[in-house]
Amino acid sequence: MANVAHISVEAPKLGLRKLFVELQKRFKTHHVYRATHNALRELSDRELADLGLNRSMVKRAALEAAYGRNI
Repeated sequence: MANVAHISVEAPKLGLRKLFVELQKRFKTHHVYRATHNALRELSDRELADLGLNRSMVKRAALEAAYGRNI
């Protein structure tokens, strides 16, 4: 019969910190997306045209602003 005298289970210390840092980063990025999307959505068609955009491009432009070109 095998007996175990000591079992060491150590939680990774950086795991939770890394998780929270990643979550914080995602929340900030999503906030940039929502703020950009809301700001562009409030513009008139004329103002969007001045920026070289139209209504159908608002979501894509907000995604690119927040997450970069390689979405």
